[in-house]
Amino acid sequence: METNNNGFIKYHLPCPLCSSSDAVSMNKDGSAYCFSCQEHIKEYNMETQEIQSTKSTNEYEVKDYLKQSNYAEIVDRNIKEPTCKRYGVTVKMDSVGTITNHYYPYHDKQGAKIATKTRYTKLKEFSLQGNTKVSGLFGEHLFSKNKYIIITEGELDCLSAYQMFKTDRYETPVVSIKNGITSAVKDIKGSLDWLEKFDNVIINFDNDEQGRVGALKVAELFSPGKCKILHLPEGYKDASDCLQKNKIQIYTKAFWDAKLYAPDGIINANILFDDITKPNLKSFVQYPFEGMNKITYGIRPSELITFTAGSGLGKTQVMREVVHHMIKSTEDNIGLLMLEETPVITSKGLMSIEANQRLHLPDVHVSKEEMKTYFDATVGTGRVFMFDHFGSNSIDNIVSRVRYLAKGLDCKYIIIDHVSIIVSDQSHGDERRALDEIMTRLRTLVQETGVAMIVVSHLRRPEGKGHEEGAATSLSQLRGSASIGQLSDMVIGLERDAQNDDPDVRNTTRVRVLKNRFSGLTGPCCDLRYDADTGRLKEVEVDEI
Repeated sequence: METNNNGFIKYHLPCPLCSSSDAVSMNKDGSAYCFSCQEHIKEYNMETQEIQSTKSTNEYEVKDYLKQSNYAEIVDRNIKEPTCKRYGVTVKMDSVGTITNHYYPYHDKQGAKIATKTRYTKLKEFSLQGNTKVSGLFGEHLFSKNKYIIITEGELDCLSAYQMFKTDRYETPVVSIKNGITSAVKDIKGSLDWLEKFDNVIINFDNDEQGRVGALKVAELFSPGKCKILHLPEGYKDASDCLQKNKIQIYTKAFWDAKLYAPDGIINANILFDDITKPNLKSFVQYPFEGMNKITYGIRPSELITFTAGSGLGKTQVMREVVHHMIKSTEDNIGLLMLEETPVITSKGLMSIEANQRLHLPDVHVSKEEMKTYFDATVGTGRVFMFDHFGSNSIDNIVSRVRYLAKGLDCKYIIIDHVSIIVSDQSHGDERRALDEIMTRLRTLVQETGVAMIVVSHLRRPEGKGHEEGAATSLSQLRGSASIGQLSDMVIGLERDAQNDDPDVRNTTRVRVLKNRFSGLTGPCCDLRYDADTGRLKEVEVDEI
């Protein structure tokens, strides 16, 4: 428990009134205020976390210290005294003239003052006397219908924006939300009818992730064509920051450059000409098998590709060939989430392809120097990043790792083998819903980051002859959810008659393109024959087209 010099104690205490876990702040005199339900509490028992009594929503007491406050310039913020007077903002100074407190008045819809928010400058803390639950926005009582109005995230930003636009002949209305970004939507809803009277509503919340998200949520409340969002350039946090740095032109330019809000995904097609006339998108990389490249045209950025097959039919071996080819034919970083094997096993598998021999077998004898050569040529390049999945494979955990691989490590290709493992621990009997969630989030990441992502998925067993007996694959057999096929740009099925008496047939995998959003071409594209001596897959001509 800490007491500041103003006798104000700040606790993140629960509120019995609204059940908030941490919204109550407590004063030294035993009173408190809940920033969630906006109730002023006369007596709050810290030990029992119970309320003894509350003030009525309309009650307001003028504290003695308010009588000792005055209008003055807020020097450290470059806010002039006339600006403070316009909003009724007063300050309290210590014996040497340093401002210790700011007092921000709040008024009800009729213009009567019903609350005062106190800002303690040294501690950057707030307390509230009265109740803002029934008040308007900060500054709302000062303005009526106008061409423009600016909404800021805090009172200091409000004063700063007002001052930067104020001239001798004209003022631009500026108001602030009451209780920070978390209550922005609630605050704006309470004053929405009043705000709708203005021709243009300009939202200027803080230039951070919370502020940007909050601005979008607030913008959705307004009539179409009413709202614009003001984006400050990098290096400027808010209106107060611009005024302190004397960068008024930066702020005013951002104001006039503010873009009309439109819901995500809605664009005017007249902006697309440059994109349309760009050269046709080339692939990041080709597949290691020519028959696949003839139909797929390789792998492109922002593409989600699903490889699917029955259980035990060589999906992982195909992935190893693809990854090895990526390592050898590009200089790009590659992310691997091989969820059925350890990073050591994955590494040996890739090194085996480089060596053309199965390095994990006990009768294969390779010197440490030779192993180092295979290592340096594959996983030792420094461009291969793996997920050591000891621990949770939850959807949130996997998505965060994929985002880090893409954004933090600049991986251009990410392989996940296989997606069914991700949902097995959290599906709770609803595998379809879990697969919908993970595929939707992976699709979003592909679009957000521009990576090419390959996901391995299982097939449902068909009626009659199973996939391990050579049954053809189809989109309808994708296990668990139709979203896998719907959200994938490319779906590639692998087929093999693993029970055939003929060793050539038994060791041959048919590659079938089931979906191809890029070219539209589908069907069998090549056969891959497994060489047990080398552990490699060799392309052979397909016997049907």
